[in-house]
Amino acid sequence: MRAFRIMAPLAAATWAEVAEPTPGPGEVVVRVSAVGLCRSDLDMQEMPAAAVEPAGWTFPFTLGHEIAGEVSALGEGVEHPSVGEPVVVLPASSCGKCWYCLHGAENNCSNAGAGRGYGDDGGLADFVLVKNPRDIVPLDGLDPIRAAPLSDAGSTAYHGVDRIRGSLTPESTVVVFGAGGLGSFALQFLRAVSPAFVVSIDMSPDKLAVARELGAHETFEGVNDSTLDQIRELTDGRGADALLDFVGIDQTIATGIAAVRPGGKYGLVGAGGGRLAAPGEWFHMLPRDGEVFTYQGSTVRNLEAVMALARRGMIQSPVEVFSPDDIETAYGKLRDGSLHGRAVIDFSRP
Repeated sequence: MRAFRIMAPLAAATWAEVAEPTPGPGEVVVRVSAVGLCRSDLDMQEMPAAAVEPAGWTFPFTLGHEIAGEVSALGEGVEHPSVGEPVVVLPASSCGKCWYCLHGAENNCSNAGAGRGYGDDGGLADFVLVKNPRDIVPLDGLDPIRAAPLSDAGSTAYHGVDRIRGSLTPESTVVVFGAGGLGSFALQFLRAVSPAFVVSIDMSPDKLAVARELGAHETFEGVNDSTLDQIRELTDGRGADALLDFVGIDQTIATGIAAVRPGGKYGLVGAGGGRLAAPGEWFHMLPRDGEVFTYQGSTVRNLEAVMALARRGMIQSPVEVFSPDDIETAYGKLRDGSLHGRAVIDFSRP
């Protein structure tokens, strides 16, 4: 079968012929219908071996971690899901047995450093192997093309919203840095599951226009020197009750932490390579009596919640669809920021 693979560290991905996977005991094979593309796919092609080997990555591997498809074959002992069932697949390959997995925090499993599309074979292929059926969630009537990005971009954004929503009231103001794939999902989840006033901030006027269409109460163009003043003015000088940063560069981290009120929450999700100031300055920068957190990925329960919201029509999943033969065009548009929604490869197209 064809597969879009990184053959070695620092090598550009390319199509290659590989054997179709066969499920071992307890495993499932999914015929791929659609795969969402992610900026991390581009980053992986620039990572040296030393950066990823501690996480358990091996080369070569097939890209693609936002996967929707149809169950094709079951290994011995697997009763659910059933062959032919349309599904989405969580990217992380958690063990299902450790303390974190048993407590519903499988994104923190030590095995989750490598997953489908990052270190293990992913979904940019005709078939993908899923080693643990617990990572599979039924589509239940959803369009696989629109559902594929929900498996990672959607569920990762939801995980951040889930971390803060318990403290949100009708008086709360939540700021979201970044109105791209994850940020646009986050503002939709905030509108769907919380009573908070939601502010979207991005450098792109086009993305801010989409953010308003998706339900943002207020939008600012930035992040710049006036952003902190704008947030404080909007909140009567207190600052944001919570801020989710889906950018993660120096300026958004510094501004985001400074914009959170005492007792508020700042969540860093974006992997833009930014950093906080020197350790000796942290004491004066962090929100007093507040919370600063970061994470990667999401849990099966997060994905199940996202799928439920999608089935009820409470969120949208804008996509731009490409054939496998046009994958380089899709990645090019992802690289230059000209996509309208998430890029999705439709494997039903030639």
